[in-house]
Amino acid sequence: MLYWLLFVKLQHYVAPFRIFRYVTFRTAFASLTALFTALIVGPIVIGRLRDFQIGQYIREEGPKAHQKKAGTPTMGGLLIVIAIVVPTLLWADLSNRFVWIAVFSTCAYAAIGFTDDYTKVTHRRNLGLTGRAKLGLQIATSVVIASMLIAMQTYNLYSTKLIVPFFKQFHPDLVVGTLERHPHLWPLAFLPFMGFVALVIVGSSNAVNLTDGLDGLAIGCTVIAAGALTVLTYVSGHATFATYLELQRMPQVAELTIFCGAMVGASIGFLWYNAHPAEVFMGDVGSLALGGAIGTVAVIIKQELLLPFIGGVFVIEALSVILQVGSYKLRKKRIFKMAPIHHHFELMGWSESKIIVRFWIASLVFALFALTTLKLR
Repeated sequence: MLYWLLFVKLQHYVAPFRIFRYVTFRTAFASLTALFTALIVGPIVIGRLRDFQIGQYIREEGPKAHQKKAGTPTMGGLLIVIAIVVPTLLWADLSNRFVWIAVFSTCAYAAIGFTDDYTKVTHRRNLGLTGRAKLGLQIATSVVIASMLIAMQTYNLYSTKLIVPFFKQFHPDLVVGTLERHPHLWPLAFLPFMGFVALVIVGSSNAVNLTDGLDGLAIGCTVIAAGALTVLTYVSGHATFATYLELQRMPQVAELTIFCGAMVGASIGFLWYNAHPAEVFMGDVGSLALGGAIGTVAVIIKQELLLPFIGGVFVIEALSVILQVGSYKLRKKRIFKMAPIHHHFELMGWSESKIIVRFWIASLVFALFALTTLKLR
């Protein structure tokens, strides 16, 4: 909105407003707007959540130290979503379709998380939507996103080719390859791409959700992951950087830098209230929205295979749950004292603050490694 007003409409009358054409400038403003939105609106949202008695329910089998957190306002992810979407709408070029896909993904996954959180609150227990219902809604949303991207491919705005880290010339196409092998099955040719997109976005969403177990842990890791995505999005849309780094140049993607910048600012603002001891929890409405946004941006900028490094801690947390469940079902034995793995370290005697900071450090190392792969091709 402000981009349209200050640059498109007023630049001819006020020359300094031409600075708003630069993505970097608007990204900085979007980050600051998101940060201050979260800081200013935060007390209002937390107060309303307290008024409506929307408190967190703690599972009894978890670490005993967590029982004192019962009743802390949850569904604070509403604040995160507001602080991401509003600055994006203010500072991004709203004629860009990628921006709307990212906003749609964030809001859709937030709606799924809201439904889950609301069910928990109304039933007054730590059980919301069934796993099958939640997963079904997440997959359906990712299929819609994949369909949007396939439609954009027809206008040469998107490519279904994969960028494989460390390999310059290897770019498999999930759609064209299927058409070449089975031309008579063209209606089914898009299924591999849709399945891959669903795997990335749903996996990312649930990985962030599983990480959200300690004060500030998930949101701190999100700040780092979103920061790395901001850099990757910018270079993917920049002609000189994309050519130098041998990336697939996508000019339209540059506007997503503003969305990623807003995600960084919103996450930092929420961390102000979520830092230990937390005044509010993000709940599923926040974790699913953030994970969905991260996965969607990775798919759009063709860095899906780099996402496990960008969100390394999220991947480790998810894998710890998968290994724990698999081991118990197959061998009736547990690998960890408790999963996700941050609870394992709690039961080993690590303090909550130490776990959080060390996981932040690990997240930073993973993100830096992901950025170095841009040149290691």
